[in-house]
Amino acid sequence: MKIFSSLASVICCAIAFSVSCKPKEQKNLEDPPAASSSPLGADTTLTILPIVKPLNSHIDPGSVVDFSKTLIGTPYFYASTDPLKGFDCSGFITYVFNHFGMQVPRSSVDFTDYGKDISMQEAKPGDLILFTGTDSTVRIVGHMGIVESTRNDSLYFIHSTSGKGKGVMITPFGNYYQGRFVKVIRIFPDSFFE
Repeated sequence: MKIFSSLASVICCAIAFSVSCKPKEQKNLEDPPAASSSPLGADTTLTILPIVKPLNSHIDPGSVVDFSKTLIGTPYFYASTDPLKGFDCSGFITYVFNHFGMQVPRSSVDFTDYGKDISMQEAKPGDLILFTGTDSTVRIVGHMGIVESTRNDSLYFIHSTSGKGKGVMITPFGNYYQGRFVKVIRIFPDSFFE
């Protein structure tokens, strides 16, 4: 029994050492890397289909936007998908779509090759708009929102921001975000927008 106890202690120490010595990659993004399912935090790769089919055929982009608006005022909280704590940008997106049984990536950068790219002129409420992180010279997706509306020749999006407003809000697509703009993607089938 003493040998088993000593062996267990050695294994636990080795695991703790290997996890604590793992170098942490730093990125200039507004949200965390995708969650890992490994208990040791090892990177995993997920294969995700490019177009999401809602589990309930009554779910449409308008319902997603309407629900997202109920979260306005929820504070910003890094790496969270919990409305009681707050959301980061992709945590907000994840929470909204999961509410409808739709699985989407957890990290904004994972939306880079997700869905269908569409032009800004084609953007409709329920589409997703992707931006760089706060350093717009690093052209990697690091922030995102849901297109809320297009009115008066302007696009508005709802997102959780760590900026001045600090939380879920509707923002016009103005100069600041134009400089950070990467693309608009559609994750609902086109038939939902006809």
